[in-house]
Amino acid sequence: MLAMTGPSVRADPGCLPVRGDLAHIKLAGRYFVPHYAVPMPHALAEDAVLRSFGRDDADVLAQLPAGATFNVLDIAGQWAWGQLGEDGQVGYVALGQLVALD
Repeated sequence: MLAMTGPSVRADPGCLPVRGDLAHIKLAGRYFVPHYAVPMPHALAEDAVLRSFGRDDADVLAQLPAGATFNVLDIAGQWAWGQLGEDGQVGYVALGQLVALD
């Protein structure tokens, strides 16, 4: 039987691909959110900036190298939220800097 017990575990937003409304499918069963997403791998077309929010004036979390894989979990407007590779930093990248991988 499935039951929720104990306090909810809060994730550090910079370490795990989980936020209040969405999480990577690999975290199902560990973190309770309304939706889980299967990552859509993209390559960085050029050097890019990982930001804390989907805005040009948001804090810069990291500089990302061209060619690196960014696993997109959500797209809103001109921004993609996701994770660098399989276990890298989580944040937002401008859609114009991403190219879908097959």
